[in-house]
Amino acid sequence: MSLPSVYQHKFAEKLTILNERGKGVLVRMYNIKKTCMDSRTKPSFFTEKTMESSIKYINKKFPNLDTRSGTQHLGPVHKEKADIFRALTSYYQTFVDVMEFRDHVYELLNTMDASLCHFDIHLNYDFTKNYLDLIVTYASAILLLSRIDDRKALIGLYQCTHEMIHGSGDASFPRLGQMILEYENPLRKLMEEFGPHTKAVSNALLSLHFLFARRNHSADQWRSDQLFSLINNPANMLAPASSDTMACEYLSLEVLERWIVIGFLLCHSCLGSTQSCLDLWRAALRGSLYIALIRDEVLSIHKVAEEAFSSIKGYGKRIADIKECKEHAVANSGQLHRGRRHFLRNAVREMETILANEPGLLGPKAVYVFMALSFCRDEVTWLCRHSEHVSKSKNPEEFTDSYLAELLFLMEKLRRLVRRHQNILQRYHVQYLSHFDAQVLSNIIQDLTVCPEEESVIMSSFVNSLSSLTIKQVEEKKKFEFSGLRLDWFRLQAYTSVSKAPLQLRENHDIAKVMNLIVFHTKMLDSVEDLMVETSDVSIFCFYVRLLEKLFASTMEEPSMLRYSIAFPLLCADFSHASHPLCPEEYPHLQSCALGLCNNFLEEMAKQACTCILDASAEQRNLSEQLLPKHCAATISKARNKRTQKASAKKGEPERDKPGAESHRKDRSLVTNLDKLHLTLTEICWSLNNVTSFAVFEHTVTPAEYLNSQLETRLSRYLESLLRQASMGSIVLSPSMQTFVSIPKEGEQTFSAEEFSDVSEMRALAELLGPYGMKFLSDNLMWHITSQMVELKKLVTENMDVLVQIRSNFYQPEQMAALLPRLTATENVLKRMTIIGEILWFRSLAQEGLREVFTNHCPFLMGPIESLKEFVDPDMDIKVTLSIFELATAAGVPCDIDPALVSALSSLKKDSSSTEEDYKAACLLLVFVAVSLPLLATDPSSVYTTEIDGFFNNIHCLAKAIIQVSAALFTIYNKNIETHLKEFLMLASVSLLQLGQEADRLKTKNRESISLLMQLLVEESSFLTTDMLETCFPYVLLRNAYREISRSSALSRLPTH
Repeated sequence: MSLPSVYQHKFAEKLTILNERGKGVLVRMYNIKKTCMDSRTKPSFFTEKTMESSIKYINKKFPNLDTRSGTQHLGPVHKEKADIFRALTSYYQTFVDVMEFRDHVYELLNTMDASLCHFDIHLNYDFTKNYLDLIVTYASAILLLSRIDDRKALIGLYQCTHEMIHGSGDASFPRLGQMILEYENPLRKLMEEFGPHTKAVSNALLSLHFLFARRNHSADQWRSDQLFSLINNPANMLAPASSDTMACEYLSLEVLERWIVIGFLLCHSCLGSTQSCLDLWRAALRGSLYIALIRDEVLSIHKVAEEAFSSIKGYGKRIADIKECKEHAVANSGQLHRGRRHFLRNAVREMETILANEPGLLGPKAVYVFMALSFCRDEVTWLCRHSEHVSKSKNPEEFTDSYLAELLFLMEKLRRLVRRHQNILQRYHVQYLSHFDAQVLSNIIQDLTVCPEEESVIMSSFVNSLSSLTIKQVEEKKKFEFSGLRLDWFRLQAYTSVSKAPLQLRENHDIAKVMNLIVFHTKMLDSVEDLMVETSDVSIFCFYVRLLEKLFASTMEEPSMLRYSIAFPLLCADFSHASHPLCPEEYPHLQSCALGLCNNFLEEMAKQACTCILDASAEQRNLSEQLLPKHCAATISKARNKRTQKASAKKGEPERDKPGAESHRKDRSLVTNLDKLHLTLTEICWSLNNVTSFAVFEHTVTPAEYLNSQLETRLSRYLESLLRQASMGSIVLSPSMQTFVSIPKEGEQTFSAEEFSDVSEMRALAELLGPYGMKFLSDNLMWHITSQMVELKKLVTENMDVLVQIRSNFYQPEQMAALLPRLTATENVLKRMTIIGEILWFRSLAQEGLREVFTNHCPFLMGPIESLKEFVDPDMDIKVTLSIFELATAAGVPCDIDPALVSALSSLKKDSSSTEEDYKAACLLLVFVAVSLPLLATDPSSVYTTEIDGFFNNIHCLAKAIIQVSAALFTIYNKNIETHLKEFLMLASVSLLQLGQEADRLKTKNRESISLLMQLLVEESSFLTTDMLETCFPYVLLRNAYREISRSSALSRLPTH
């Protein structure tokens, strides 16, 4: 073979392209297999009863299909031929791609055999790796093809519809059909095909012998070698870590096993002729039970090898070897890998701690990081494959690991460390390349005795590219690009690895050694992220969802692993690496799987944290209850009995622990339930806050927000419970104490509302939820208000005609007397307005808590916000006013118009109703409320109480509801708020004054108390004044009402005789 032909073969380029193409073909076939296995995604015509006979006919006659003679069987196909053809086109083209891929692989392998290429993983790493990758990818594609049960039906249906539509079959079908038949027994056919390639393949595999033996050590051997220890030799801490083949150091053990097992399975003749081949084969069979073809498609290596060799004469000894290796793997592989995982957790934890403290060591010790990532990933994927597929085992605990979360977490920490300090890596290696590597390579080139022109040009370009590098490029953050240099080195390996090449790489080890080092150093400048994907990608979990969920559940049950639970949401980000450009239809499925799992994991963590918070609160409540006076009775009685020397209590009666006894412990090993809750909460919160945010596909995920969301949901339930009890009369608002208070009732469990709604609790709530949480709380409250307003609007609509007449005739007592009885659901209106008032009062208390917290945290912001609010005047544009009020409300500052309420009520406007109709309904609502106020006097609970500064039925909340709802409604309709509130004041005054003329004493029982609502309205509103009230409701009546209420209150406190 002449030298120019070596350059023309372009082995490097073909290996690169075919390997990438092969991966794409594999992914597409995997997608076809999974699609056809699931009845939900399978083409619909496969599940139709009418198509059964057609599919059965095609499978039977394949590939000899004749649409003309088979019309009786293919009638249903003919009816749906267009739909079937359209649906199966991509499937068919994938099978054609497999055939074309096989043709190209055949051609390339034959050409490389003819060129007598030399393969050695330590010399021509890229050349050997890509050669073995191509063989394994090709074999995997053929094996996966045979696992698609519907392959004949898919291809045959397409061929039939193609002929029906176009008049002739597809040109590729004869060869494709023959290929499908040839690979009915895929492994036997592959073994026949690879017979001529045995020498090249076995030589390539034998170069792995030393590397595989070194990578396959036990944990004890790693421990004795002090693997990954940066401090075992302090004198060499700053010395650069390197080897003759850097890429071999972080080459995946899983990849090595796959090369060896599949390689020797196809080229099995060398196992009987070469002892070193047999030793390597046996070592691979002893380490694992399964290897991956792609994703979760695995090869049961012992079973497949035994079946393949059983048909070969004279292979009884090989089969005995396989059985012996299988027994060894079953008995020892689980324990071996368990020990490795335990070692890696400790070693990687130590490495990460040192590098985090001294990131400058990342420069000289970078290869250790990628080795650690690769070793960890190998153990994770091994466990993943075997946990899912090992159904029965004497030691099932060896194929599961509740501590895996820590290993995954340490991998993520290492990756984060590399990303954070990438500048250090670049600064170190740019100087290494320009000052050392370039000089060494130049000297080696000068010492070469033979160097053809092509090779000389390539190597000279290497020196020139490296010598031009400067530290300034790193400081200016220029983007490095060395993919061309690495491809040229790949080409050079191909040129110098054929038998008749003038420059033989096997005779010039120094070139290989320095170039392999240079390749790694260039990756530290431009391909760190790609290298991390190569060494630490765990996207395999996307196809082992059940196992991943099981591992997460076991992690959440193990207290010591809770802090590492964030590793599970984080690894979902790796699922994007499983996608391939040749199979874009997979992308949505991978995305939804990643986001769904990530969301489920974070929600479960947040739920557990919330449960801990609530359980700890319950524990604290129990401890607090121990301090209640009623619990000291037993202690007092005991002391009294002791003093009077009375008989002691019954022997069977247990002695109650005194409050605080739980804090007395003999040692710290004794933990209480509260200790466990605090520890669990601390660990989960640490985990959720370990990373601020991360990306899963195109989505940004913020873990802490999940806890906030859960807290908001749980605390909104508490809010709904509190407000429900307030609407039922069990809880009363006390404006003077700025809290809700409970009204004790006989026979009911005591619930102290003030413990959950006073000023300190509102501050704590604001601290806990934060500004976004408080906004969520506000939105939740507004939803409740809008639901009440919807019902109120319905009631106004039902009484529309009567209310219009009342509004026009409220100064005419005779007509009013006739109209008022015609109103329906007046009590319902008052009740719903009272509920709105209770909600608004709670919101104002929460806003006050937010204001105090905001002032403490951001005093420099509170001042400008309050100053900005002071500049608001009635003549200002309403949009500007609302935007200022919205800012103020976010800081907890109260405003004359509530922007949240305005926004909520604006959403109630319907397209079917005009603005004028909505405005009219708002006016009539105030009329309805005003004329309904006298009915409150008949309620026995409508008694003003000075102790709580309110009424037991919470009607004092009406004032806030009327004022704030009016302000919001008339802001929406761009009307004058003061004018409408004056109208309401007038209507309410007339209605209440008419109570004085009522003869029925039951209807006027609490007239004085109800009269105080007028004063509350003025106090609540900045739009109303006492002078305005005086014009329609004499203040003397209010003074008399206050005096009468005070007198009644004083009399009620006197002892009865």
